[in-house]
Amino acid sequence: MKDRLVIFDTTLRDGEQSPGASMTKEEKIRVARQLEKMRVDVIEAGFAAASPGDFDAIRAIAESIRESTVCSLARANEKDIQRAGEAIQPAAQKRIHTFIATSPIHMEKKLRMSPDQVVEQAVKAIGWARQYTDDVEFSAEDAGRSELDFLCRIFEEVIKAGATTINVPDTVGYNFPNQFAETLRQVIARVPNSDKVVWSVHCHNDLGLAVANSLSAVLAGARQVECTINGLGERAGNASLEEVVMAVRTRPDIFPVETRIDTTQIVPASKLVSQITGYPVQPNKAIVGANAFAHESGIHQDGVLKHRETYEIMRAEDVGWTQNKLVLGKHSGRNAFKSRLSELGIVLEGDEALNAAFARFKELADKKHEIFDEDLQALVSDETVTPAQEHYKLIYSQVCSETGEVPHSRVTLTVGGLERKAESDGSGPVDATFKAIEQMVQSGGELLLYSVNAITTGTDAQGEVTVRLSKGGRVVNGQGADTDIVVASAKAYLNALNKLHSCSGKVNPQGDV
Repeated sequence: MKDRLVIFDTTLRDGEQSPGASMTKEEKIRVARQLEKMRVDVIEAGFAAASPGDFDAIRAIAESIRESTVCSLARANEKDIQRAGEAIQPAAQKRIHTFIATSPIHMEKKLRMSPDQVVEQAVKAIGWARQYTDDVEFSAEDAGRSELDFLCRIFEEVIKAGATTINVPDTVGYNFPNQFAETLRQVIARVPNSDKVVWSVHCHNDLGLAVANSLSAVLAGARQVECTINGLGERAGNASLEEVVMAVRTRPDIFPVETRIDTTQIVPASKLVSQITGYPVQPNKAIVGANAFAHESGIHQDGVLKHRETYEIMRAEDVGWTQNKLVLGKHSGRNAFKSRLSELGIVLEGDEALNAAFARFKELADKKHEIFDEDLQALVSDETVTPAQEHYKLIYSQVCSETGEVPHSRVTLTVGGLERKAESDGSGPVDATFKAIEQMVQSGGELLLYSVNAITTGTDAQGEVTVRLSKGGRVVNGQGADTDIVVASAKAYLNALNKLHSCSGKVNPQGDV
């Protein structure tokens, strides 16, 4: 019998800390449901003390998820842990994940605490967390640059206090596989009662080694890996869930562990997270990139045709790659539409939301003969801000673009319920439309990214646009989809403006595991 490797997904917490990747509560619930469908063991739903929005999202996920453990991150202070405990209270299975920095530079420069004070605070934190759940995880922030003797000391004390999972994070992506594996071996060997807890790792990808470090730690005794869909996360990101899972599955001769992940849900999860956050997946990304199972070389093509395993170590269908599936058309009914959304892990709350989505589907079906799953995902993501929250709403747009002439755009919006009109020239139709919008809203935001992606094949494909805006230190993504790329662009720009208008910034945590 192989050991179970616990997959701890932190897409909704650490992944969301990528600039512009913040999600609405509804989007977080959609991702959480997909993670549950994929049979992720632990879903870190957020940082309850970071903002009221984070708290509400964690609580909503705790109410929705039954099969996976729902976790909230908390600093090692009573207020944070209280908020975390209250947020996860409705969960069928709940965990509090508390952390404090243990490296000399963090203790001295950031915490301004002595090692003795850090140990004392960590022990108190475990006691506070156990008032809400018996499943308590402790992380030594910046363990990768911490002194081994001090790590062993603090781990021993938090285990005595009741921690059930001990996480050894490479917070700044500083470690190398052999070095990181040796750290795990040493702490497991030296800490009393190390066999009473699950040892975990959380690696960042600053040197491109997050997955390698995580897997080396598994070989050294770690039995939980903290990771994210598509490797999303702060700076260069985290260990990619899909790479860790498929490495263990593909090389059972090396790894003495197995996961409970339904790997056929990996690609759908990747597409969902990419679509919601606006972070595209590079074509050559392992497992989930568009070229991951493509063969250009004639020699490779010949080999695969004769025997797949000559050049493929995994089957594309095992990770969820399938041909685009035609599911619905203009004559499809409301129940068929609702059923297909459910199969895709999309649950709309109430008849009003379903009716609105169905109306958008019918509108799309009039423009586009073939409706694919990707179209349905984009259709639901298209309006991520509810009408009650839409300060800016597109009513009408007209663009004139002729060869040799300056493009011109006319736009009508409602701004706070009042109708406004503006027109502008631009270097292209999208530029003219954005300038017309800015004449009315005068947001002062800086455009950081404008990205266009065809959702499916064909000239009638919907264009999916991502716009990233920055203002006052806050970065947001806006998404829009339409068969008319200029309309999709306007929707995305207004979606980002609505987020800037309606969402207050988060309180920055002291640190990150």
